[in-house]
Amino acid sequence: MHLCNAYTLALGDRDPALLRTLRSAFLNLADGQPVVWANQLLHRGTALPRRRVYGPDLMLDVFSMSQGTGLRHYLLGSTPEVLAALQRELRRRFPRAVLAGTCSPPFRSLTSQELRGQEDDIRAVGADIVWVGLGTPLQDHRAAELSAALPVVSVAVGAAFDFIAGSKRQAPPWMQNGGLEWLFRLGCEPRRLWRRYLFGNARFVGGVVRQAALRTPPGASAPPTRPPDAGTALVSRRERAR
Repeated sequence: MHLCNAYTLALGDRDPALLRTLRSAFLNLADGQPVVWANQLLHRGTALPRRRVYGPDLMLDVFSMSQGTGLRHYLLGSTPEVLAALQRELRRRFPRAVLAGTCSPPFRSLTSQELRGQEDDIRAVGADIVWVGLGTPLQDHRAAELSAALPVVSVAVGAAFDFIAGSKRQAPPWMQNGGLEWLFRLGCEPRRLWRRYLFGNARFVGGVVRQAALRTPPGASAPPTRPPDAGTALVSRRERAR
C-alpha cells in the first residue's frame, strides 16, 4: 500500500521505476487533498472519495483497531531517536497493540546482505504489517520488495513517523483540508523542501492538465469511467503512451 501525494505522483511521472512500483501495488490511497481534487476533475461521474487518506491518521486508526486482535506491527525507518519516541507514543496510546519490532536503517544504500537481514528480522518476529517511513521514493520501492518477499502487508506512510512521534509539526486541519499542507511544510523546512514543491507541484499540475486534455476530445464531454486507485490516477499517462 502507498500513500500518494502530489510529490509522489510527480516523481512517478518522470521515474519509470517508481511508476511501475505504484501501478503494481495492491492499493494506492490519495494522501493529499490536491490529489483528491484532481481525481474528481479527471473522473467526473464516478464515486470518488471527497477527502484524503492521511498517513498518520491511517496508522493510528489501524493501531487502535488492532488492539486485542494479536495483529503484529513492525516499524521500519527514520532515526533511532524518532523511532524511540514513536514507540513510546504508540505504546502510550494503544497499550494492547502488539509492536513486534523496529529497525532504523542507515541513511545510505544498503547491501543485499543488509536488506536480507531486515527481512529475516521481520520474519523472525512474525510481523503482519510493516509500516515503512523511509521517504519517497525509497519507501515505496522497499514496501513493494517486502510484500514480494514476505507474507506481510507493507504500507509506505511518508512522514507519519515524525508527526506521530512529535519531531515535526503537522499542518492545522484547515490547511490540510484546503490543499495547503505543502505550504505549511515548506515554511517549516524551506531549505530541504523548496525544490520538491517548486518543481514537483508544477509537474503535478502539468500532469493533471495533460490528462484532462487526453480524456476530453474537443467538443465532447468526458464519459463516466471506472474509478482507478486514488493514488495512481495521475500516473497512467506513460502506460497509455506505451
